[in-house]
Amino acid sequence: MSNWTTKKLSEIVLFNPRETIKKGILAKKIAMDTLVPFCRDIPSFELTEFNGGTKFRNGDTIMARITPCLENGKTAKINILGDNEVGFGSTEYIVFRAIEGLSNEDYVYYLVCSPIVRDPAIKSMVGSSGRQRVQTDVLKNLEICVPDLETQVKIGLILKSIDDKITINKKINENLAA
Repeated sequence: MSNWTTKKLSEIVLFNPRETIKKGILAKKIAMDTLVPFCRDIPSFELTEFNGGTKFRNGDTIMARITPCLENGKTAKINILGDNEVGFGSTEYIVFRAIEGLSNEDYVYYLVCSPIVRDPAIKSMVGSSGRQRVQTDVLKNLEICVPDLETQVKIGLILKSIDDKITINKKINENLAA
């Protein structure tokens, strides 16, 4: 870790990157209630007309920004879209996108899930009781130690392989139960 550098989170990820879906177009919607706490993969989506919401692409990480969803671990990595397809979901998501050449999408997902990002996000929440939301600027300015891209890729691959194994084991268990 001696060669890791301190950076603001906004220097290695894009926050809520701009995407476009025309109103009335059928698109994949990921509702907040479909996310499984502390689970990378999205179990289902709904194909519905777009009429508003947060937009994202494959490889992006979405994190709930409202209480109690954030505290409950509602964070996922988008992996259900086709090439160049844009999906959408709740306006209560923050979207994180790796910056090509600076960050790795798997590393970004696991970083966002870690206490390094989650704890300051939870502590930054403001608003009325029961409707508190993360202050995105606090996360943008969050200073973290970041490895070089090659190390990010290695860390992301190791953690991804563990999640992949968990997914395979769940499928085996479902088949056995059936």
